[in-house]
Amino acid sequence: MSSLNDSGTIVRIGPNAITRVAEALIAVRGSADAVFAAAGLTHHLADPPETMVDERDVTALQQALRAELEAETAAAIAHDAGLRTGDYLLAHRIPKPAQRILKLLPSGPASGMLLKAVGKHAWTFSGSGHFSYTIGRPVRVRIEDCPLCRGSQADVPICDFYRGAFERLFTTLVNRRTQVTETQCQAMGADACIFEMRWS
Repeated sequence: MSSLNDSGTIVRIGPNAITRVAEALIAVRGSADAVFAAAGLTHHLADPPETMVDERDVTALQQALRAELEAETAAAIAHDAGLRTGDYLLAHRIPKPAQRILKLLPSGPASGMLLKAVGKHAWTFSGSGHFSYTIGRPVRVRIEDCPLCRGSQADVPICDFYRGAFERLFTTLVNRRTQVTETQCQAMGADACIFEMRWS
C-alpha cells in the first residue's frame, strides 16, 4: 500500500516509533548514529520529532535496524523501544482514571476495553495499515499492511516494536502475566501480522 492516503496526503505515525528506537539504541550501543544514518534519518537525531512523522521514516528505520545489527540485537532493541512506547502511553496518553478502572476489571473485559480504545487511535501507530482485533483466549490483534515489516522478508516474525508496546500495556492494565507473541508476520509471507496475548 502507498504511504499516501486517498486524498494524496502523506500518512503519518506517532513520533514514538522514532524517538524510542533512538533511546533503545543508545541504551544498548551508546549511539544511534549508524542506524539512523543508514535509514537516512539523521535529522531525527539532531532534532527529535515531537509530532507525527512520515510512516515511510518508520519503515526505513526498522529496515535499517535489521540491516545494520545482528538479528537478535535488532529484535531486542525494537522490543525495548516498544516497551518504552508503552511506558510513554501510560504516563501521558491513557487517562489515569481509565487505567484504574481497567486494573479492577477481569482480564477479558479489560482487554476488550483497552483494545477498543487502542483501535480508535490505531492510525497513530499503524499508519496506512489496517488494525483489527478479536477478544477471546487468546486475544488477537491483526495489523494488515504492517508498516514495521513492509517490504521485508524474514524467516521469523520481526515486528518486535509492536510486541513490546502491547506487552507493556497488557501486563500493566489487563493481566501482569500476559505473554505476547507475534504468531504470523507479513515478512514471512502471511496475509497480516498477528499478535496473540495469553495469560494463565
